[in-house]
Amino acid sequence: MSNTVLELKNAAIYQRESLILSEVDVEINKGDFVYLIGKTGTGKSSFMKTLYGDLPLTEGEGSIVDFNLRTLKEKDIPYLRRKLGVVFQDFKLLTDRNIKDNLLFVLKATGWKDKKAMDHKIDEVLDKVGMKSKGFKYPYQLSGGEQQRVAIARALLNDPELILADEPTGNLDPQTSVEVMEVLQEISKNGNTILMATHDYALLLKYPSKTLKCDGQRVFEVVQKSV
Repeated sequence: MSNTVLELKNAAIYQRESLILSEVDVEINKGDFVYLIGKTGTGKSSFMKTLYGDLPLTEGEGSIVDFNLRTLKEKDIPYLRRKLGVVFQDFKLLTDRNIKDNLLFVLKATGWKDKKAMDHKIDEVLDKVGMKSKGFKYPYQLSGGEQQRVAIARALLNDPELILADEPTGNLDPQTSVEVMEVLQEISKNGNTILMATHDYALLLKYPSKTLKCDGQRVFEVVQKSV
């Protein structure tokens, strides 16, 4: 089993006919915490969408958690997403049910059957993000930071090989951003691999790590100056 979780070689990323990024060479290994930065409109979201199967990869080579992105078929996408945890900027929680039922919905949708095992898993992931006592609450009863913690817990449900966090602190104030970042750092220390798109440079300074930058239709590694 290789240590490489994500690899793109000479890949080009398109949004319909528009070329967004070209000659992309990226490698992420198990246990890495990697930032993806760049101004709005430089291709961060298109890059992420290609990784979880929302945009097809039509040029170059790409593999993610043992799926070939070039040959990925529509029917394979749910299986790919079971091996990925995706955290969005806007939480995407179901507002008509409480937190526990939000997580239960995902487990059932991904093939879990055993009620005891599901309850145990939900407790485990809520505990990891410091939300174990809030399972009975509805999303509207939680702060933005708490909702994002639940979204991270949801991303952990199927023990993903890679977590894709797309601007997870984008809608949060600075203090809450730091709290959410602490949760992600903790998860990373437990061996989870994380790729996080962000435009919050303060977080990069506070938690330096490998950084990729989208700029001028390219993705390249940035050497961070020590702070």
